Amino acid sequence: MPTAKARWRNVRGAFRVKPGRAAALKGQTVLLIDDVLTTGATADSCARVLKRAGAVRVFVLTLARVVRPL
Repeated sequence: MPTAKARWRNVRGAFRVKPGRAAALKGQTVLLIDDVLTTGATADSCARVLKRAGAVRVFVLTLARVVRPL
C-alpha cells in the first residue's frame, strides 16, 4: 500500500474541470462523493480544483474510511 505522502503526490494535478464547464460551477455549492477515504488526498485535490473553478463550497460525502492500526 502506498504511503500517505505518495498518495498526496500521486493526485497532485490529476484532476481538472472540463473546458467550458467552469462557468457552471461559479457560485455553486458542490457535493463531492468519494467511495473510500484513505488519506483525504483525492477529496482535497478535487475540492481545490472545484474551488479554483468557482465553487463557493465543497462538501465531501464519504461512504467508507480506511482505519489503520495504531
